[in-house]
Amino acid sequence: MSKQQKYHATDRMNDLISRNFSLLMVMSRFGLSLGFGDKHVKEVCDAQQVDYRTFLAVANFIADDDYVYDEVEGAFSVAALMEYLKRAHNYFLDFDLPAIRRKLIDAIDYSGNSELAALIMKFYDEYVKEVRRHMEYENKAVFTYVDGLLEGKLSESYDIDTFAQHHNEIATKLTELKNIIIKYYPGKENNNRLNAVLFDIFNCEEDLVSHCRVEDLLFVPAVKQIEQRLQKEARHFVPRTRNAAPEAEQETISQREKEIITCVVKGMTNKAIADKLFISVHTVMTHRRNIARKLQIHSPAGLTIYAIVNKLVEIQDIKGTAL
Repeated sequence: MSKQQKYHATDRMNDLISRNFSLLMVMSRFGLSLGFGDKHVKEVCDAQQVDYRTFLAVANFIADDDYVYDEVEGAFSVAALMEYLKRAHNYFLDFDLPAIRRKLIDAIDYSGNSELAALIMKFYDEYVKEVRRHMEYENKAVFTYVDGLLEGKLSESYDIDTFAQHHNEIATKLTELKNIIIKYYPGKENNNRLNAVLFDIFNCEEDLVSHCRVEDLLFVPAVKQIEQRLQKEARHFVPRTRNAAPEAEQETISQREKEIITCVVKGMTNKAIADKLFISVHTVMTHRRNIARKLQIHSPAGLTIYAIVNKLVEIQDIKGTAL
């Protein structure tokens, strides 16, 4: 981080939430549930299979208005951060924005006879469509691209700068709607419902701005680091020649593939492996195909022998599983 971190792995999760209740939304988007008692951040995250480093990276980012990215690659999980962003998209599109719409209809007494109310609702609905297009593009294009990077695949036609250069501020129109209602909507004796929905719009606006800052200042720089590493590796890659020694013909097993092998021989399913390593099931299956191709080993029993011989696991760790 750009300065001393505010939150640490040994802090009690309850203390974090009590000091900054906005972190409830961070918890929710990491899939963390309540009822954690007096456990520390790392204990809560480990118990619910969430990467605590990534949780802390987001929590500290939100708490630091002067944040400047200076992380080293691997300081947190990009895959876990993507899951956080996807859950945030679901929250806005499936819960928050529809809830505001229902309250707005009630607050402006929208019965279909008021032209002003109709215009306000049209403005809001068009805004929600814009947000949906924005977030669905990220889900389908950007996150799919980053999944490929995490598998070691560079694209010749796309990079994260392409996304960053066109990443517009999606809270702007919501701000405009809020200001229109405050300044120009006809006043009534009791504006409780209208004031309540404005309060929700203010919160949503702030939440969307924070969400975009996480993408721009945390996610994008971390993805750039991966791109730069893969580009450097590609420049230094030396193709094997036909006259190379037989030993050189066997491709090297990567650290990630070693992790996959260890999980397989311990009897874990593809879904369990994906959850543990914060990658997709599709990525796990791709790694397993690559492992089988590289080692010419296609069975868990064969991988068990390979893992023991190469000291990836101890025999006592796998009794009753793959053997």
